[in-house]
Amino acid sequence: MFAARRFNRTLLAVFISAAGLPAVAATQPDTSKNTEATMTVVATPENNFNPGGDELVPAYLDGQIANGGRMGMLGQQNAMDVPFNVVGFTSKMIEDQQAKTIADVVRNDATVQNVQGYGNFGESYRIRGFQLDGDDMTLGGLAGIMPRQVISANMVDRVEVFKGANALMNGAAGTGVGGMINLEPKHADDLPLTRLGVDYTSASQIGTSLDAGRRFGDDNQFGARVNLLQREGDTAVHGEKRRTTVASVGLDYRSDRLRSSLDMGYQKQTFHGGRIGVNVSGVDFIPEAPSATHNTSQKWVYSDLESQFAMLRGEFDMTDNWTLYGGVGTQHSHESGAYGSPKLTDADGSATMGRMDVTNINDAYSGMFGIRGKFDTGFVNHKVNLGYSATSQRHKAAYDMALTGVPTNIYDTPAITSPELNFAGGDLDDPGMRGRTRTQGILLTDTLGVLDDKVQLTLGTRHQKVVTREYNYGTATENTDARFGESRWTPAVGLMVKPWQHISLYANHIESLQPGSAAPRGAVNYGSTTDVIHSKQNEVGVKFDYQRFGGSLALYEIKLPSAVLNANNAYMLDGEQRNRGLEVNLFGEPVLGLRVNGSASWIDAKLTKTANGTSDGNNAVGVPSYNMVLGVEYDIKPVEGLTATALVNHNGAQYANTANTKKLDSYTTLDLGVRYSMKVQENDMVWRVGVDNVTNEDYWASVDNSGTYIYQGQPRTLKVSMSYDF
Repeated sequence: MFAARRFNRTLLAVFISAAGLPAVAATQPDTSKNTEATMTVVATPENNFNPGGDELVPAYLDGQIANGGRMGMLGQQNAMDVPFNVVGFTSKMIEDQQAKTIADVVRNDATVQNVQGYGNFGESYRIRGFQLDGDDMTLGGLAGIMPRQVISANMVDRVEVFKGANALMNGAAGTGVGGMINLEPKHADDLPLTRLGVDYTSASQIGTSLDAGRRFGDDNQFGARVNLLQREGDTAVHGEKRRTTVASVGLDYRSDRLRSSLDMGYQKQTFHGGRIGVNVSGVDFIPEAPSATHNTSQKWVYSDLESQFAMLRGEFDMTDNWTLYGGVGTQHSHESGAYGSPKLTDADGSATMGRMDVTNINDAYSGMFGIRGKFDTGFVNHKVNLGYSATSQRHKAAYDMALTGVPTNIYDTPAITSPELNFAGGDLDDPGMRGRTRTQGILLTDTLGVLDDKVQLTLGTRHQKVVTREYNYGTATENTDARFGESRWTPAVGLMVKPWQHISLYANHIESLQPGSAAPRGAVNYGSTTDVIHSKQNEVGVKFDYQRFGGSLALYEIKLPSAVLNANNAYMLDGEQRNRGLEVNLFGEPVLGLRVNGSASWIDAKLTKTANGTSDGNNAVGVPSYNMVLGVEYDIKPVEGLTATALVNHNGAQYANTANTKKLDSYTTLDLGVRYSMKVQENDMVWRVGVDNVTNEDYWASVDNSGTYIYQGQPRTLKVSMSYDF
């Protein structure tokens, strides 16, 4: 918001008309006297935003949601101006909802389904019904450099969800067939910030945090932002302990033509005695969920995840129309843990529990550079982008496991002695090389606009090369059957039409590309790698933005080749998953003081072209037919600064096997909260109190893609926090 002063009435009217700014309040001058007019105006989200770079899309809904976000190498884009679907959740939403991890943030969108990892504590996601591993999220558009498995939300400025296939923007970034999650780091704002925070989460987690930012220089060209967090204690699940340590620094420089930033971070996530999941691969039913607070795990189960990462980015305007951009990043992660999940044997909860100790060391390097610009050819304007990106990842691993499990029960879980470890792969103290992956690609896009950009056609292609090498446990000798290298073109085309100022109609065809998957144990071609997995999406939709509220409606179809064990027990691409869906998103402030964020997703996820047609027409594992989310905030008057909040998540039933004989029931959770903003010695203090899963619902939340593990939802959890700015 800004005030336009010392203008006469005529010049002020011309300025407002040219900028398209809505007047909020005005003091009309007396024309009979030489008085001055004062008018307050509000900038709309699209004002002063320069798309394509690192500048964040402006947010509204009290600063919690941005109608747009990063589209990989195409940079930050307003959703209304592109023929694709992207939305951003801000640090304001993270703070107001007291979100701890990225999974807590993306549950605000029905298109994104939270899924726990592969028998561990890792956070994974399904977007439009397809898996996105937490390790594959991008940071500032760079792939492979985020911490492993679980990422703290306190060091993140934006959590941006791109919905749909995205090889054009992100290349073969591992998983991400149905979409991508990009994280943007925190940088210093124009106003100084020093924010101290304390928080409590049941049963006894206590956290302290610091968020400080300053700008320096005659023109505030230098910026520094520091985030620190320490939180530890017992969770609401009995006997489960968790510790989080985070430190991040964001440095940036900005001038008329040069903008650059350096972001560095350290994170350690520790879980002890944590509940992982239940293995249902040996039974033909889904058991009733235990009590929400019950712990089916053991004290000797743990996971330590430690990561360091860094990213350097820059943009240089060679002319008013042409900009060079680039970025490089790196990440080092170390995981050590002892994992164990009860393997169910009977409906009364009887199970056996094994153990697997692991060590994983990941190193990744990522980079991109390119040039973007604009020019005209007659009445057609062009926005072009030519870029190159590459990612290199190395993975060292070792394990030691127990081949025989110990009896337990998921309803009445006894404390059991750890089973004897008797089958090892490599040395846990000195893990050997397990795999290497290298991807590289060249991007070329051209967005052609006519009629003042009311009609835009985006044409693009990326040539992507994927190289993988796999090595045997212990010996680090290369498994030549798993050697893989392939390159492919992935085209994209999108059309955006704005028949009216606040409405965008769009359609796109875009593809995804990911490295092939290795054949599992038991397959006759164990260890061999499938061809690169190439999926295709077609989508049409409408988006609207009326400044106070906005949203979108989309229809899409995505086809993904599936790797399965065929009739000869060979693991190969011999099937297809076809997801057809409808998405609806609504967000904004339709009535002053009432803010709404709602979304719904319906997916028809079918298996097609399966071996001998045995599973044709069945529903895909783990994909609910519908998800719905409704978040509401209401400013309670006449108490200034008091706001009530509510969030409802409703997930449909999901199948736990390809035969569709096992199914997880639908469930609904309700979160309620209140926050109060006040002044203490002219400084801002905000209190927040929230209760997640108010009804303490007992439910199975998700199942992994193979149908092996089912994961229980979190119990009723009390969250209290206070932040103080000075």
